[in-house]
Amino acid sequence: MTFKYEPSPFMLETSYYDKAKADRVVAFIENLKHTKGKWAGKKFHLLPWQEQIVRDLFGIVGESGKRQFLTAYVEIPKKQGKSELAAAIALYLLYADNEPSAEVYGAACDRSQASIVFDVAKQMVQMTPALLKRSKITAATKRIVNYSNVGFYQVLSAETGTKHGLNVSGLVFDEIHAQPNRKLYDVLTKGSGDAREQPLFFIITTAGNDKNSICYELHAKALDIKAGRKKDHSFYPVVYGLTEADDWNDEANWYRANPSLGHTISIDRVREAYKNALDNPAEENVFKQLRLNIWTSATVCWIPDHIYNKGDLSIDVASLQGRECYGGLDLSSTSDITALVLVFPPRCEDEKYIILPFFWLPEDTLELRCRRDHVLYDVWEMQGYIQTTEGNVIHYGFIEKFIEELGEKYHIKEIAFDRWNATQMVQNLEGMGFTVVPFGQGYKDMSPPSKELYKLLMGGSINHGGHPVLKWMAQNVVMRQDPAGNIKPDKEKSVEKIDGIVASIMALDRCIRNKDDDGSVYDERGIISF
Repeated sequence: MTFKYEPSPFMLETSYYDKAKADRVVAFIENLKHTKGKWAGKKFHLLPWQEQIVRDLFGIVGESGKRQFLTAYVEIPKKQGKSELAAAIALYLLYADNEPSAEVYGAACDRSQASIVFDVAKQMVQMTPALLKRSKITAATKRIVNYSNVGFYQVLSAETGTKHGLNVSGLVFDEIHAQPNRKLYDVLTKGSGDAREQPLFFIITTAGNDKNSICYELHAKALDIKAGRKKDHSFYPVVYGLTEADDWNDEANWYRANPSLGHTISIDRVREAYKNALDNPAEENVFKQLRLNIWTSATVCWIPDHIYNKGDLSIDVASLQGRECYGGLDLSSTSDITALVLVFPPRCEDEKYIILPFFWLPEDTLELRCRRDHVLYDVWEMQGYIQTTEGNVIHYGFIEKFIEELGEKYHIKEIAFDRWNATQMVQNLEGMGFTVVPFGQGYKDMSPPSKELYKLLMGGSINHGGHPVLKWMAQNVVMRQDPAGNIKPDKEKSVEKIDGIVASIMALDRCIRNKDDDGSVYDERGIISF
């Protein structure tokens, strides 16, 4: 690829571009060899974006001849060759930067992550006889010693207490987005290189999802400098990626975010990841974050619209009269939404599961909730999708009477309920002759039917009639996952109300477990994992 160098727009008027110094660094790096994939063993020819960074960092100097930029923040998607570039820069700082007793350190969220760049550097040294003959590599301690200047490149553990007093001449900080706090960054960059004339802190990372992190602080600083909102002449900002406002479905934008696309990674690999992202909301966030470098939310909407909308078919409610069904009841606090969902099992292979949801709110607080929550409760109430009960709290007696009348229309075999706040209503429903089953809200009870609900929605095997309140709640659902891969709805992290989906999960569970009295579908084929 042809490359024409244009100096960084962040170069000071008092600085200048020293081509000879930049050429020296480029020549050093391009005499190293790649270590991975189809490029392994071949000369490291810098791609344009890599050469731009190298020439800016090492070629732009002040009046003293020392580097202008002391901190480089490079944010870029995965598989762009960032580890190879970071390793090459670390080796230049160790062997060719004319720094006596160079101390180059590799850091990350843990020693294993920091070892990724080190292991690339180690292989580069081993494949370069001119470097290897003056080096000692200790794999166990992750250390490369350069006998020529009594310098070393050392991987650090993540504990901050032992890092004070380091005399850093070079730092490669990998995947800083994974740092749990800013302590390690502060210890390694604040004062640790004061004894050096031109220390270089090279920070390279993909986007993260924690906007209260040191990485997002550096990300925001980089964008502010690029936009001219802030000035820090020692800080070099590089951010490749899209924003939430960009169309992430547009392949042209993929190339904009991935400067090595077509070289270190093929477009087919990205298309494959994109296809997976369309089918799974968790994969969508992964694709956006790692492939397009978009700062995503840590929470993931569980049911995307294109999956939910497969069940948006009209329902002939009259034809359901007398049919067997199962209920899920999610009682609110007295001032919030209460949800009942009935699930009708298919009677043959060609039929779908049918969902009928019902919702209640206190009448006197409806207008207040519309203003406060900016939700169309009043419109839905006029359209008949939400019912109100008299007063400023939920009237459970009204709901009990309504359920009793539903029992005269449909054969409600069981009603599953959350134990919380339901004791009196349960007793009353049992007195009406309903079979009422307690349903736990933990991973054990919620995970199997939650995964089954998603599978059925994805397969177009559920008809919910496009009920707008239920659709709104589906858009709100965020799932919490344990280390074993079990999931459950997370009411704390979900952006708004999800009671109807919780009730649907409970009703579906009872429906499946009682299907044809032949045992559970979970027994037949195990639990689905995503």
